[in-house]
Amino acid sequence: MGKLRVAVVFGGRSGEHEVSLMSAQSIISAIDKERYEVIPVGIAKDGRWLVGGDPLKTLMEGRVPDGAVPPRSLVAGGGLPARAAAPGAPAESGPAAALASADIFFPVLHGPYGEDGTIQGLFDLAGVPYVGAGVAASAVAMDKAFMKMAFRHAGLPVLDYIVFTDAQWAEDAARLRERISDELGYPCFVKPANLGSSVGVSRVAAPEGLDAAVQEALRHDRKVIVERAALECREVEVSVLGNDRPEASIPGEIVPAGDFYDYEAKYVSGESELIIPARISEAAAEQVRRMAVAAFQAVDGSGLARVDFFVHKETETVWVNEINTMPGFTRISMFPKLWEATGLPYPELIDRLIQLGLERHERRRRREAAAGDHVSGR
Repeated sequence: MGKLRVAVVFGGRSGEHEVSLMSAQSIISAIDKERYEVIPVGIAKDGRWLVGGDPLKTLMEGRVPDGAVPPRSLVAGGGLPARAAAPGAPAESGPAAALASADIFFPVLHGPYGEDGTIQGLFDLAGVPYVGAGVAASAVAMDKAFMKMAFRHAGLPVLDYIVFTDAQWAEDAARLRERISDELGYPCFVKPANLGSSVGVSRVAAPEGLDAAVQEALRHDRKVIVERAALECREVEVSVLGNDRPEASIPGEIVPAGDFYDYEAKYVSGESELIIPARISEAAAEQVRRMAVAAFQAVDGSGLARVDFFVHKETETVWVNEINTMPGFTRISMFPKLWEATGLPYPELIDRLIQLGLERHERRRRREAAAGDHVSGR
């Protein structure tokens, strides 16, 4: 058998497009070329697909060639082509043949239209293996309101929050301002419900800054979540890996360069500090590891995730902040750094994720085959 063909999908239509490009660049550079053949698949900001040539370079330069495939063409053509039945170069050439030759898809997409279950649904319809969480887990984890409801249902502690839509803000902003002041207080954080990498997030220190923060969040999503600030807390993160028996890495700690760990602090300035292991007691470290696995299972995760916590500096009280089912994968991202510190180097981490995706797909294929046999009476 030849090398396994891995279609690394990057870019996308969300506000995290550039983060996705950085993550994909790191993965493509680090993947074991002796075992895997990479098929780079770019998705432009307008949704067009780029297959062939150097899509990563093209998107990094802000270009989209005329030959890019519009998303409507994928829909009209029945979605992704079926995977090639046998290894070896496909008989035909072009984007469809390149996609059909992939043995597994690795969607390094962050945010809406990539991390929210949409592209996972496309992969499921096409019957192809892919890395990471399925449709339901991706959708629940992407929406911060649904995610926190799932956490609370699982008995996990979360900070108080309020959720509202653009229509509700337009209809009764005064009542929402009052609720935020009375129930959450200041400072608080205003976020788009469906986005990551701190895009559109604002720290609001006083009531006069609330309206501008809400408008900024509404630029990115129709639904806004406002959260109580975690004061005097450490920001602790744990990486999770696995399917039915997930494992947690050692915890790490983020010390933001600014007021909070925003987009600039994460990806631009390089001045934020990542402390591994986190400066918490052994008991607290074990607690956040257990809770990370519980959060992963609460959303029915698979493959990978990064779970973020707040740990009070004095009491070590723990709150779950959020889960990311496709966390940043750049060289400076916490997810791979935590696994490296736990004993799993970056190239081996990529290999493990690919194997987990294949394992999950094979189990689903067998289950569907058994169900088909039962229906047909065989």
